[in-house]
This record gives sequence, structure tokens and C-alpha cells, in this order.
Amino acid sequence: MTQFTLAMDKKAHGPYMGAMRDLEHIKSSRIYGRRQGKPLKPSSQRRLEEWLPRLQLSKPESGASLDPAEYFDRPYDGYTLEIGFGKGEHLAWQATHCPDWGHIGCEPFLNGVSGLVDKVVQERLENVRIFMDDARLLMGGLRDQCLDRAYILFPDPWPKKRHHKRRVINPGNIRELARLLKCGAELRIATDHRDYCRWILSHMLQSEAFDWLAEGPADWHRRPDDWPPTRYEQKALEQGRRSTYLRFIRKPHRQ
Repeated sequence: MTQFTLAMDKKAHGPYMGAMRDLEHIKSSRIYGRRQGKPLKPSSQRRLEEWLPRLQLSKPESGASLDPAEYFDRPYDGYTLEIGFGKGEHLAWQATHCPDWGHIGCEPFLNGVSGLVDKVVQERLENVRIFMDDARLLMGGLRDQCLDRAYILFPDPWPKKRHHKRRVINPGNIRELARLLKCGAELRIATDHRDYCRWILSHMLQSEAFDWLAEGPADWHRRPDDWPPTRYEQKALEQGRRSTYLRFIRKPHRQ
């Protein structure tokens, strides 16, 4: 395991959580909700305690410019980042079906992290790493043009206007993703919230760094074959909410 694996230091970090005390600007505009929901099952708790230290990444030091390859035990052909992986269904599917890529997921919600750890152990996935904190803390420490794909699937829409500043799709995060994604790399975003969909498109189309891969309505109402459904998406369908699937390609970087 690499030097970046986070040992479970309860005094410094709490039982599983990374420190955010030194980044007040991120604390004041956090993009996630609760840290934990219902108590974990004893089996999941034991599995989390045993395996999370092997999978978890520490917060990069200030000024770091890390290659994702440094987080894994062997080099991979490409690297992906999923911001807010929920219970980990999509990330685990990608790790299984793209075994030659390394997959990094960011999720501050303990129950979601436990769900992904369960899948990693049960499916014996070696190409997964977890950052259990605000994704921006990790993104800021990665080097330019190091990612081959990024996912933001069904992020919290923060529907109240006073909470819009918490939406993960914002100019700052779009610029950061544009910095991290290679030329031709794909950014995938999904939502079942109509207003948030308009917000996402408005902000993404204002960016000069991305092209929207859509020629007609079918292109954003239908998932590609390599984009599996998530539990949240299925719940939205059961409640009568239609999802949109947005794909953007990173344009060539300016010299």
C-alpha cells in the first residue's frame, strides 16, 4: 500500500473522517449533507474497520501535484474520479468492467463508504481507492491533465435558492475539472432534478473547456451501455422522475 493510505488515527481524524479545519472556504460552501445515517450492521462495521485503512486516501499536502498512479499498487492505463459515489454501485461496476483503469471515489457519507467497501471486498476489486471527504480537497492536490474520466451522478440539487452555492456544479469546480481532465477525456453528469439540469447545462455551456456530446433529446435521455443505473436513479424512476444523462468532452488544452 502506498504512502498516501490514511491510517485510522482517531485523535487526529476521528474514527474515519479527514480534517477540514484548515480550509474554511470549503467548510463554508460544503457540497454534501450528513456524514452518517443509520448505524452500520456489525458485519459491515467490521469490514469497514479492516479494509478502509487499506483503501482510504489522505488529504494531499498544500501545494501537492500528485499523479493518481501514486495511489495504487501498480500502474493502470487510465484513471477516473467519481464525485459523490453514493453506495458505490456505479463505481464498483466501472472497476469490474474496466479492470485496466484505476478508480477513485470521493464520498463523505459513512454509510455510502461502507457500501462501497462491502462491494470491493466481495468482488475482490484491487483498482479502487476512496477519499472520504470533500472532493475538492483531493482535486486540489492532483496534477494537471491526470484524469481520463470523471463522474458526478445525481448530486444533491440543493433546491432552495439560498443553498444554490452548495451545488457541486459551479464555475470553480468546472475549472478544476477542466484542469484535471486530459484532452478528449469525458465528464459524465446525471440528475433527476429538472431545475438542476438547466443549471448544469447553463454552467457547462458557458465553459470554453468542454463540448456537450448531444445532437438530440435521445442523447441525454438514454444511458450509454457502459453507464449502469444507480440505486438513486431507480428510486427516482419509481417516483416518476425522469433522469437526464449529460456527457461532455474536454477540448484540447491551450498551450
